[in-house]
Amino acid sequence: MRIGELARKTGVSARSLRYYEQQGLVQSTRSAGGQRHYLATEVERVELIRLLFDAGLHSKVIARLLPCVHSDDEGVIEDAFTTMVSERDRLTADITRLADARDALDVLIEANTQYRQGAGNSR
Repeated sequence: MRIGELARKTGVSARSLRYYEQQGLVQSTRSAGGQRHYLATEVERVELIRLLFDAGLHSKVIARLLPCVHSDDEGVIEDAFTTMVSERDRLTADITRLADARDALDVLIEANTQYRQGAGNSR
């Protein structure tokens, strides 16, 4: 399939697909005219890449994880596992920090609500 079709099937822009290819995240072959052609299996791969980007992973980290999807090499699998655990721990810490920030905002919102209710009663 050509880049436009892959873009439509995945909801990822052609520009992003070219970036993914530049980063070694997806592969294509080229026609005689230079057009990119992708295998149907790239749809799932692009969807996984998008999910990992949405989770906050960077392209270099994703590039370290993807080889384990289709590899039997123990070294590749072990490296990917270590990277996955590290990224999960980072995400967990981010979630904790975000929850703490949300809780602090809840306290401020409550204090502001109480203040506004008190200010409205004194008028």
